[in-house]
Amino acid sequence: MTKLILITGISKGLGYAMTERFIQEGHTVIGCARSSDAIDKIRQKYGAPNDFTSVDVANEQLVEKWAEHVLQKYEPPDIVINNAAITNYPAPLWEIPSDEFSDLIDINIKGVVNIIRHFVPAMVKKKRGIIVNFSSGWGRSTSAQVAPYCASKWAIEGLTRSLAQGLPTGMAAIPLNPGIIHTDMLSISFGEEAANYTPVSDWVLKAVPFILKLKPKDNGIPLTIPG
Repeated sequence: MTKLILITGISKGLGYAMTERFIQEGHTVIGCARSSDAIDKIRQKYGAPNDFTSVDVANEQLVEKWAEHVLQKYEPPDIVINNAAITNYPAPLWEIPSDEFSDLIDINIKGVVNIIRHFVPAMVKKKRGIIVNFSSGWGRSTSAQVAPYCASKWAIEGLTRSLAQGLPTGMAAIPLNPGIIHTDMLSISFGEEAANYTPVSDWVLKAVPFILKLKPKDNGIPLTIPG
């Protein structure tokens, strides 16, 4: 069955890898990222029925406009993957500038809620669809120097489980820990050690089938993509 899959943060890393893989497997991807240059490149590579738009998920007006465009053109998504996120540069919490903290919260938490607010009502109306909110190992444990990121991912865990309790039968909201993958974002946290972790190209081969198998019975259950 071909699925319609909405993914945020598709310009690089996990978002880009998932976009490519889902399309290769015959699914339709609706994606967004902040970088208009990256979106232009993806558009050139993958045409209709896929659809890509430059959107900052932290900007609710842009998300609302994007949702109107998508929901006029397509049915409500079968799967929504809230992947867009940033991390902080490692430092003690008291040394992290307030604007860096605010940007992270705006993208990692409010961005997820903006997507939910403007796409999920159409899914609820149909009583079908899976909402996958990417969490982290740092959404279930902590480390020094990444307090803002931990705070955002712990928030995603609670927010998603609470959302799950309000969904109609036939839907699911799942906090999903993707695992530790060698991305640009991991390099910010781990430095050179990031290269010792799973390459994105290996990760996506497990992640895409795992996400496609998610069912309404998984609603509210914190899951982790197998390593």
